[in-house]
Amino acid sequence: MKNQIIYFALAGILRIFLMNSDLHNIIRDRIEVSTALNSWKRITEGVYLYNIGVDPYIGDLFHETPLGLIIFDSIQKHFSFYGLWLLFVIIDLITAYLLGITAKYYIKELIAYDEKNTPYVDKVNIHQDFASITATHGASTFYVSAAYLYNPYVIFNCVGLTTTVFTNFLLSLTLLSMVKHSKIICCLCIAFLTLQGFYPICLIIPGAICIIQNVKTNEKPESLLKIFILFSTILISLFFTSYFVMGNWSFLQNTIGFTLLVPDLRPNVGLYWYFFTEMFEHFRSLFIASFQINVSILFVVPLALRLHKNPMLLAFSYLAIDTIFKSYPCIGDVGFYLSLLPLWRHLFRHMQQGFFVGCFILFCTIFAPTVWHQWIYSRSANANFYFGVSLAFAIAQIFLLTDILFANVKREFAVQHGIMNQANGNKAKLLLE
Repeated sequence: MKNQIIYFALAGILRIFLMNSDLHNIIRDRIEVSTALNSWKRITEGVYLYNIGVDPYIGDLFHETPLGLIIFDSIQKHFSFYGLWLLFVIIDLITAYLLGITAKYYIKELIAYDEKNTPYVDKVNIHQDFASITATHGASTFYVSAAYLYNPYVIFNCVGLTTTVFTNFLLSLTLLSMVKHSKIICCLCIAFLTLQGFYPICLIIPGAICIIQNVKTNEKPESLLKIFILFSTILISLFFTSYFVMGNWSFLQNTIGFTLLVPDLRPNVGLYWYFFTEMFEHFRSLFIASFQINVSILFVVPLALRLHKNPMLLAFSYLAIDTIFKSYPCIGDVGFYLSLLPLWRHLFRHMQQGFFVGCFILFCTIFAPTVWHQWIYSRSANANFYFGVSLAFAIAQIFLLTDILFANVKREFAVQHGIMNQANGNKAKLLLE
């Protein structure tokens, strides 16, 4: 416990140090960190317009929800400049703590599930191969928390004062409510996230599966229906509350509409900006629909059918897909789901592309600012170079997700059929073809 307090304190000090350094302004203005959806500059301008009686949703400046507008207005009124920095750091530390608690409960459930669903003769092998990396609850808690606290992507988003810090907090609270089977908190958090960015609506599926795990089989359909009704009620209530705050529905165009229609094509770490810049305008509606179906609908049902027994891995998959294919991603989104990787330590031995993916992500992280400088400042490159790095970054994330999902299939096979470490006296490795 004492060591964890030290690690949390060091992470907080590191963030505060960077905020007080010359790097703060550089990080804040990086396109990989700040986007049209999470920029604190836009928040400040939107709050100012609201306070002088101008609708902040007129034009293309402010894209937070009306509820977010009220919250951020209160923050700016009650927190000084340095108090604002401290608030962002504290929220980030709380997020890491919540993720650590989530890891603790999830690992307990994973071990209980293995013991319940593994043949008796294989339990010894299961414990020999997996107990050392899944049964250490404290270690798992520390690894997940540390992966968030010291992830450069997460640190940059906190130092850059982006609203992704608050989004990550809500996501961590969602995951914790899932493993704690808290129906109201889970539905409330997902509803808030959906109101802001739409894509997290898919998290209600793993959330509902988690909540009804302890319900009797004959009562599960009824419980599932109640959860979806509760979620729909909360979401509709939030929409109408937002309407009463603004007095009109103009916020829809600049929140969910902005996310789905992608009118802002400034570069970011995503794939939309370059594609829709180069595309003929009369094809825009077709490809907008194709892109959005890909990220929000296409993978939802197949993954839910395949991973319904492991809703946390299902939630992780949805988060990764949303981050890769969403319209305005930032590295803070990537950093959040990468921080969950220690949850799948028991799958690492079955993964085959870890080194490849790690090198690609490291290469893209270093090369993206270099190419951006060559394009914008030196003018010795063009948009194709930066998009090439963004595309490689997305491909690396796709390979990471598919590798984890295939590793999960291999582990399920090993658990059900016994783990064979040797074949003909030599070390063996399980491959899927």
